[in-house]
Amino acid sequence: MTATVSDERWRVARTALADQTDRFVDLVRAAPPQAMATAHWSVADTLAHVGTIAWLYVCLVDPERPLPPVPGFDGLLPETSVDTVAGFNDVLLGHLTERDPQFLLDRFQADVKQFLAACEERRPDETVSWLGGAQVPLAGLCAHLVNEVLIHGHDIARATGLPWEVPSPHAALFLELFLAGVVRHGYGRLIDGGPPPSERRVVVEFRSAYAAPVRLLLHRGRVSFAEPDARPDAVVDHDPATLNLMMFGRISRARAVLTGKVRVSGRRPWLLPAFLRKFRTPS
Repeated sequence: MTATVSDERWRVARTALADQTDRFVDLVRAAPPQAMATAHWSVADTLAHVGTIAWLYVCLVDPERPLPPVPGFDGLLPETSVDTVAGFNDVLLGHLTERDPQFLLDRFQADVKQFLAACEERRPDETVSWLGGAQVPLAGLCAHLVNEVLIHGHDIARATGLPWEVPSPHAALFLELFLAGVVRHGYGRLIDGGPPPSERRVVVEFRSAYAAPVRLLLHRGRVSFAEPDARPDAVVDHDPATLNLMMFGRISRARAVLTGKVRVSGRRPWLLPAFLRKFRTPS
């Protein structure tokens, strides 16, 4: 997993973003904008959130694009971690108050189109500075936006009864290109906190039918790629859609395991929870 992203996977990521953007737009158009998609966000709020991420990503790949008009915005990025990203989102939505669905959909589609156009002639491993000072490759940025669309599409569909599928081939990009990408290039302060550093080495391998295995090492509070010959303590065989929904708190770990779509094995599988307390996403 230390090799760079192939041109083929880079094409897959960009195609996935274009396809899932179209699906998300159709979903939002069919949903009542004032319906509550989550405990705190309406459908319109959720659209504003996803659209703001696309807006930001255009700014990250095009320095000529003005940042969102939020006081101190450029200082918020490096100070935000997985544990404070909810506050970051609240600040953005508090200042960016437009909630007209048609306006937001038009801007979202335009921003995704501009982002993809900017990426067209650039290498997938070119990095930008992201939350917590993490260095995210462009392929990872694309995969992250795909995941945002899939997760929040799930929220809207669940709340409104509209159909929505989280396709595993596209869900797999989040671990393969985003999470692995920030481990490869440096995650800064993104996952600061978690359990106290330990001398115990914990090796976890993630396997799915849609991407190459990812084998990671937690040691002394840092996550890195494990050596090729390192024996995994825990092996997570998973359906990527289920894993992502679990990691972002949409389904419980118990439900994910009981469905058989997340299976944990290995010589010391009981070490997995400690690993996941460090290698974590906002839930």
